[in-house]
Amino acid sequence: MTSSSRRRFLRNSLGATAAASIPQLALGQQWAVTTVAGTGVAGYEAEGRQGLPATETPVNNPYGIVPGPGNDLYFCEVDTGRVRRLNMQTQRLSTIAGNGEKGFESESRRPIETSFNAPHEIRWDEQFNLYIVERDSHSVRRIAAQTGLVTILAGNGMAGFGGDGGSAVLSQLNRPHSIAFDSRGNLLICDIGNHRLRIVERDSGAIRTLGGTGERIATPDSGPLEGTPLLGPRSIDTDPDGNAYLVLREGNAVYQLDIQGNSLRRIAGTGEQGYTGDGGPAITATFNGPKGIAYSRQDHSLYIVDTENHVIRRMALATGIIDTVLGTGERGDGPDGDPLACKTNRPHGVCVLNGIVYVTDSESHRVRGISGLM
Repeated sequence: MTSSSRRRFLRNSLGATAAASIPQLALGQQWAVTTVAGTGVAGYEAEGRQGLPATETPVNNPYGIVPGPGNDLYFCEVDTGRVRRLNMQTQRLSTIAGNGEKGFESESRRPIETSFNAPHEIRWDEQFNLYIVERDSHSVRRIAAQTGLVTILAGNGMAGFGGDGGSAVLSQLNRPHSIAFDSRGNLLICDIGNHRLRIVERDSGAIRTLGGTGERIATPDSGPLEGTPLLGPRSIDTDPDGNAYLVLREGNAVYQLDIQGNSLRRIAGTGEQGYTGDGGPAITATFNGPKGIAYSRQDHSLYIVDTENHVIRRMALATGIIDTVLGTGERGDGPDGDPLACKTNRPHGVCVLNGIVYVTDSESHRVRGISGLM
């Protein structure tokens, strides 16, 4: 499907066939992509220098991105270990954690002076404690909202597999990539190096395996979650109804998980590598190394980061239809404007805030926002 036909399909589907599920969309509404942070060149400027806006302030390989306290945007930089805040009122950046050096500390009292080691994603809980999953420290760390105390939540800092049934602090993870909270407040961890999905119980702090066997073999289309292999569990998000949505990087697919019901089923991607299927059922589409996902309550959709295709795709859960909402399929940097004419460079993170889809265009060293989709 060409860029122009994809554009026509998306506008038609949003304005007509999906209007019932997205009542807030104004017909004929223009959609556009703009840079909201970063200059396109990797770098770092100390906060407050000349009061520069975020679009004139460099960022460095941004990965996970989420809404957070103050209705602002927060993202982590995998290369520097920093967590940045984009103030949506002032449109300026600040750093809330990370000193720019790679390292692992079991405890610290000053987040801004603490080293973090290749953070891939961040999450906030209901009390505004911040959780950071670190690929190269094989751990999840927590920053307490009230005190700023940095502690380990899961993983002892050494790569491996162990600890199920015991305290998560003493467990071993292997290059964890993604975290999310389920509807009960338990923390889910994509333990990709172990090809497992782990869970840390909110009340007890104990860790166990939810799915995956450690085998690097194909995941079946459906079956029980427990005891079923997971091929490259890379990214996860949840909805308020108790579902989780799991992206398999090597598996090139998306699965819906019923955690309480102990089941999984494939809902997007055939498992083959490619870039096909726009305008049709997501289950017959192909992906190329997808690495991010976000559930949007506002339009009951999944936004999937199809990283190695350099695009963001949207799956409408009401219809099962998939399409591209950002990117051309070619690697590049922009330009801003028409989302389907804007090239991206290995994006990793996506989230939705106030009806705008935000994307970390990682190797373009930018954060972009797509408006007019909902």
